[in-house]
Amino acid sequence: MAHRVLLSQKKIEIILKRLASQLIEKFNDFNEVVLVGLQPRGILLLNRLVELLKNDYGLKNITNGKLDITFFRDDFRRFDKTLSPSYSEMELTIEGKSVVIIDDVLFTGRSIRAALTALDHYGRPNDIQLLVLIDRRFSRDLPIQPDYTGVQVDALEGDKVRVEWREQAKQDTVFIEKR
Repeated sequence: MAHRVLLSQKKIEIILKRLASQLIEKFNDFNEVVLVGLQPRGILLLNRLVELLKNDYGLKNITNGKLDITFFRDDFRRFDKTLSPSYSEMELTIEGKSVVIIDDVLFTGRSIRAALTALDHYGRPNDIQLLVLIDRRFSRDLPIQPDYTGVQVDALEGDKVRVEWREQAKQDTVFIEKR
C-alpha cells in the first residue's frame, strides 16, 4: 500500500495552535465548556489541545472527558471479530454546558452520531460542537459537519487517512494510504 504525507509535524503544530485559538475566541474562560475526546484516536488530539490551552495560553480549569462509543455505533454487530471497547472517563455532567466533541478524522459521520447518542447519558448540554483535525468532506453518510476543522482532505473512495501522534510514533504525521 503506497502512502504519502499530508501533514508534517510542523504543520500539525500550527493547526493545533489555530484550533486552540479558535476555542479560546469562542469560549474565553472555559467555565461552561466540556471537551470530550472520542476513544481511541480523539483522545490524543484532546490531550494535545488541553496541554496547549494550559501551557501556552494559561487556562487552568479545562473540564474534559474521554468517551467510548463502541456499543453506540450502528454497525458494531456487523464485524466478524468481537469488538473490544475502550473506557470512558466521564465523571462529569454536561447539563447546561457547551460540549465540544473532539476526534481526529471525520469520515462518514457515524462515529459522531454514536457520540451524540452516548452523550445523552451524561445530561442535556446547551449546545454540542465538533472539532476534527481532518475533515474528509466528500465521504459523509450523515449530515454532520465540523465547527472547527484542522484541514479538509479530498480522498478517493478506498483511500485511508491515518493520523500518527508522537505518543505512538516518532513524530506527529498525517498520511493518506492509497489502495
